[in-house]
Amino acid sequence: MESVDGAHAIVADGLTKRFGLRKAVDDISFKLPQGSFLVIFGPNGAGKSTLLRMLATLSRPTSGSVLLDGINVKEDPAAARMRLGMISHDHMLYPDLTAEENIIFFGELYGVADPKARALELLDAVGLKHRRKDRVRTFSRGMVQRTAIARALVNDPDIVLLDEPYAGLDPNAVAVFDSLIESIRQSRTFCMVSHDLDKGLGLASHVMVMRSGREVYSGLRDDVDEASFSALYKSTVGQGVA
Repeated sequence: MESVDGAHAIVADGLTKRFGLRKAVDDISFKLPQGSFLVIFGPNGAGKSTLLRMLATLSRPTSGSVLLDGINVKEDPAAARMRLGMISHDHMLYPDLTAEENIIFFGELYGVADPKARALELLDAVGLKHRRKDRVRTFSRGMVQRTAIARALVNDPDIVLLDEPYAGLDPNAVAVFDSLIESIRQSRTFCMVSHDLDKGLGLASHVMVMRSGREVYSGLRDDVDEASFSALYKSTVGQGVA
């Protein structure tokens, strides 16, 4: 995954994560150009989420290294986190706080100049401004996920990590999320884990397939023939196309 101008948002070199004797991620290396959208496909247990957690500084690699916008994650994780936003299965919200209070809290953690104004802006963008005073524990799964999207964008991140971001979203929330991605895509780099070939290929500029912790395919989306890629996906990970 090479950049035309040599600028890379993410550089992973030999990333490996062991849990006891098992390698959840086994020697993954790639360079993702700034402004790209990498989608990582693979079955459950392939190591996709573990890889994403290492990129997000939430899990320390057993070996290997990560650079985010040139920042070594191991040497300066706090600086790396300032460049990141992440949406995962764990919404990372406080259920007894309101939606507005949650976003303000995270905005303050990131040193956002006017966290309340930023919270209102983001909650409006995800269609929840009218529920800003309601506690998150009263929200549906889709509303929680939309609030988590707002949280992930509070620091205006350069790099956005997405772990199955469409999981639990209702059709309206999917449309809101697609619109948000489109509106912020040009100036950011994305790395998304997905099982959905159609959605993933529709977003991707780069693709990767993982199985048993290892990369079995990577390349540019423009070089992918969808029929051949679907066949590769089925033959290498043992799953059909949903």
